[in-house]
Amino acid sequence: MKIGVSTIVGRRDLLRAVITGAAAAAAITAVALETTAAKPSATSDKRRSRYQPNSVEVRDFYRVNRYPPH
Repeated sequence: MKIGVSTIVGRRDLLRAVITGAAAAAAITAVALETTAAKPSATSDKRRSRYQPNSVEVRDFYRVNRYPPH
């Protein structure tokens, strides 16, 4: 008598496979994002001043966020 291989997949086995696949995909995505985000920047870019007190955005911020006098 031949013993056949069962090809029936149970609900729990299917759930395990889906969870394992999702966890693997999340891990691969996290590693890929980590490696692309770790680019070193140039030293001249680090020393560049970013704050410009006379810019339109800074003036608008202080104009909008003024509190009424007491």
